[in-house]
Amino acid sequence: MSESDNPMRRAQAAMRAVLPKRFYKEARVGVAGDTFDILLDGRPAKTPARNALTLPNEKLAAAIAAEWNAIEDTIDPALLPLTRLANLAIDAVASAPQPVIDEIVQYAGSDLVLYRAEGPEGLVVLQNERWNPVLAWAAASLGARFSLAEGIVHVRQPDEALACVREAAGRLARPFVLTAVASATNIGGSALIALALGEDALSGDEAWNAAHVDEQWNISQWGEDAEMQQRLAARHAEFSAAAKMLSLLR
Repeated sequence: MSESDNPMRRAQAAMRAVLPKRFYKEARVGVAGDTFDILLDGRPAKTPARNALTLPNEKLAAAIAAEWNAIEDTIDPALLPLTRLANLAIDAVASAPQPVIDEIVQYAGSDLVLYRAEGPEGLVVLQNERWNPVLAWAAASLGARFSLAEGIVHVRQPDEALACVREAAGRLARPFVLTAVASATNIGGSALIALALGEDALSGDEAWNAAHVDEQWNISQWGEDAEMQQRLAARHAEFSAAAKMLSLLR
């Protein structure tokens, strides 16, 4: 799927702009019936597409207001991870969930947990420890049974298994939930881990560790350089935001 076809990608591109200075004194939550708005000095905050930044529950709204209050000088999107996910949910996923579901199913077709190392033994053991429970959960909870492979040669997955993934993603197709699951899928490279996270079968830390077995193994053997640390830290912040959003929506 090209970036132009994916509503989340289009919305993310729209967020890349010159960073403005903080222009408000206070962010707070405004209650409007069953929904909750973010108010900046009493005025409703807007998404990049100029929609109201309206949240489905007070817990998520309070967490997003806290992000805005923590801004000191420049409004850097990197410091507003929950806000960014909310913007994507409102501007992109709410009106076009199907391409997002399609992408999750695509990931499942070549899911991280399906491709196992032939060695060394320590890595094989670690993959089994962290990935086999995910596959067991997928079989028991989704009815999805997948084919495993060693190495990187693509193995076509059963249509029935992918249909189960599509059904599971459809059950999570509320805009904010689906956005968080899709984000975790993209970052971790695993639809199955992200769906387990979305269904509360894995904690945020468990999901992160399952999605980064290879990286953590390599670090344990050879250490990590500053560039790798920075890259993993940025990914971890994004993944944690997705996990936090899912937790706040429960």
